[in-house]
Amino acid sequence: MISSTFKTLTFAALLQVGLLAGVGATQAQTAPRGTPGATMDIGDQPGLVPPEDDEAQLDPAFRRQPVYFRTTEAPGTIIISTNERFLYLVEGNNRAMRYGIGVGRDGFQWSGLKNIVRKAEWPDWRPPVEMIERQPYLPRFMAGGPGNPMGARALYIGGTVYRIHGTNQPQTIGYAVSSGCFRLVNSDIIDLYQRVPVGTKVIVRQQATL
Repeated sequence: MISSTFKTLTFAALLQVGLLAGVGATQAQTAPRGTPGATMDIGDQPGLVPPEDDEAQLDPAFRRQPVYFRTTEAPGTIIISTNERFLYLVEGNNRAMRYGIGVGRDGFQWSGLKNIVRKAEWPDWRPPVEMIERQPYLPRFMAGGPGNPMGARALYIGGTVYRIHGTNQPQTIGYAVSSGCFRLVNSDIIDLYQRVPVGTKVIVRQQATL
């Protein structure tokens, strides 16, 4: 049974022991950011970054920007390319807004066609049963706020335990770090959150987007 002292650990303490949403207990090998298969143990990267500062700490290759993007999907569709580490919000006329993301580590990547079923600002974090089974030392609940590993916003993907959510660690963007969720820096998830309604179509692809 987890003591009340453990439950009140600060987020900084959780970072030091690697207790972050979507991160396994086993340390992963590192690789250059943005390369296929790049992974890291974000427990080695302590510290909180407020939304107003996170873009400055983000690798320029993963900063939010409008791009040319060919697709037959309707405007408003979210297309996630796990291999590329990018999320595209289709705008139409062969254009999209592109966001850099962190993705599932090896063994936790997935693909499929889903929808956004719920949105939340400064969401609480309740690790799913599957994660608790793998990491029984995780807190069962953490209230939303600047120290929460879910970040500033969350978009809940229907039919799964996964989310598109924020993070206080910009240095993890471009890496395979999670248990299947997709993370954006807080400034980017706030921007995306304002653009997409509940019901938004989400396409997750593991291969590179053409």
